[in-house]
Amino acid sequence: MNIDGIPTRTLRPHPDRRAIDIIDQTRLPHALHWVRIDTLAGAAHAIRAMQVRGAPLIGATAAYGLAIALTEGADDERLQTAIGTLWETRPTAVNLHWALTRMSDHLTPLPPAGRQLAAWREAEAIAEEDIAQNLAIGQHGLGLLRQAKRYSGNALNIMTHCNAGWLATVDWGTALSPVYAAYDAGLPVHVWVSETRPRNQGLLTAWELAQHGVPHTLIADNAAGILLREGKVDAVIVGADRIAANGDVANKIGTYLKALACADNGIPFYVAAPRSTIDFDLPKGGDIRIEERDGDEFRLVHGLDARGVPSALHQLPAGEAVANPAFDVTPARLVTAIITERGACPASRDGLLGLYPEEAHG
Repeated sequence: MNIDGIPTRTLRPHPDRRAIDIIDQTRLPHALHWVRIDTLAGAAHAIRAMQVRGAPLIGATAAYGLAIALTEGADDERLQTAIGTLWETRPTAVNLHWALTRMSDHLTPLPPAGRQLAAWREAEAIAEEDIAQNLAIGQHGLGLLRQAKRYSGNALNIMTHCNAGWLATVDWGTALSPVYAAYDAGLPVHVWVSETRPRNQGLLTAWELAQHGVPHTLIADNAAGILLREGKVDAVIVGADRIAANGDVANKIGTYLKALACADNGIPFYVAAPRSTIDFDLPKGGDIRIEERDGDEFRLVHGLDARGVPSALHQLPAGEAVANPAFDVTPARLVTAIITERGACPASRDGLLGLYPEEAHG
């Protein structure tokens, strides 16, 4: 993805310095600020505090965080302690656990002296695979978006939820990758961007779309229904934090409501995600652990004050009881198709196994 016309990734590894640089996404869209991560605690904080976010980027950051943790020693105890620390940072994002399991399987059989270099190489492989997979998702999704165009003479109107773009991955994104592919192919594209309260990740989507030059309009979450009903949307495409083996999808809170509105109005509802987001060991979405985040994310509104200084405004009394689930689960029956790096398939166990037959057991 481009920033000011310059191809840029969201994560910059420095293996010679045993560190990585990340974009502090809590500072966006007001400031582009890079943060140096050179400790296990720093990596865990970046994931937990949502300086990095989006399932694929969380996985890549955790992999590099583990490599950083082994700088001071790579014996079995330190390896398992580091994995445990990173494992608990975000319980719903399956890519986190997938990446750490992959790293553990790769490193555990090695002698401690060989683990540090191997960890950096495996983390780099995870990051590079993410980029390649996202590019493939973009091309497969582009074909579906061409079919979704319903109104001749108008732009291809896509609605998104949360941020499943470049900022949620190492590069290109999942849900936004088909949008970038369409725009770069010369299709007239317009994106309706939901703000996605309470963390307002839609502002990140609007920021990165602007960087790439894609026309877009930011909307309040509650405006989505009327736009879908009035025929102003050709398709909705979202990412995922975890997909169960039956095709149920866990994604940012509010996704389920958009899927319901799409079903009621005959509008395609697509989910874009790589293999690492699919949990074939999880039978159904009801088994997914939903993260409950701090209520202050709801009580406080963040922005710039009149002086242009980042600040927080209390919109509720400190003692006001709030519920703040970070995700919801959309049943497979509401998903038109799941778009992966191998192609698109029905949201079902048979559909997913059609793309990943190696996951069939027994």
